Amino acid sequence: VIAHQAWGVRLGGDALQRSRVVAWREGPGLIGVVTASALSVAWGAGPMLVVFALSLLAGWLALWWAPRPAAPAPRDLSAAFAWATVWQPLRQPAFRRLLAVFLCNGIASAVPAALMLFFAQDRLQATQAQIALFLVLYFVSGALSMPGWLRAVRCWGLERAWLGGMLLAVACFGWTTLLGSGQIAAFAWICALSGIALGADLALPGALLARLVERQGAQGRSEGAYLGWWNLATKLNLALAAGAALPLLQWLGYSPGIQDAHALQRLAWAYALLPCALKLLAAGLLYRLLIHPSPPLHDQGVTP
Repeated sequence: VIAHQAWGVRLGGDALQRSRVVAWREGPGLIGVVTASALSVAWGAGPMLVVFALSLLAGWLALWWAPRPAAPAPRDLSAAFAWATVWQPLRQPAFRRLLAVFLCNGIASAVPAALMLFFAQDRLQATQAQIALFLVLYFVSGALSMPGWLRAVRCWGLERAWLGGMLLAVACFGWTTLLGSGQIAAFAWICALSGIALGADLALPGALLARLVERQGAQGRSEGAYLGWWNLATKLNLALAAGAALPLLQWLGYSPGIQDAHALQRLAWAYALLPCALKLLAAGLLYRLLIHPSPPLHDQGVTP
């Protein structure tokens, strides 16, 4: 994953081009996940593995013919140099600010992922086929929305476009807490609209990171260290969301399969309101740290 993402970083370009590179990496990835799942259900394992083998061949050909960035100059790969490179990103205030926004926003997105099955089965009384449809709508909408987010980057820039995606997610997803048993169509609409907001989370943070790597002079040198911390944060988001949301639900009196009205209402609050609150916090951090950061103390007439 780090090598694949570093390849995209080295391709360079302006903000729009970097967003396009990330969108073309993440969008087909989503389509591949949905296609593999659909084929396994519709045709079974055998035909799905045949399609997978053909896809591997096509991927190998694409890799063979793909443009390659210029090879970096040989460097000293001693242990001291390697460790200094690994920790370098965390010494950069700009990277720490972007990582803070990414962590908060990622946890907000990971909480619904951890609780979706509980909400759909117990709160909505949805069937397995309907749950699969929800997931397909969400991910396909995310993939199809990326051209629209690229237009938003052209008009507003990376930071403001990502802020728009966060606010759209809150506006679309907050209504979930009002849903009850049998409201399948309403939740399907929410999944589709929230998937559109997902496109911003997939395409824009990676482009912001690629631009930051270039500005720090690490492009072609140590972008792997930045991407390593970035992917660690991605996994940490999922772990923190599950590790916090599931014990919270148990403490609130919910357990899978329960039909108590109060417990199900608390499940809806944890599934919808908690992620929206975290998303708004991430939006505030994005605005405060990246769009309108505070000037340095010496610019305010204060001696550090």
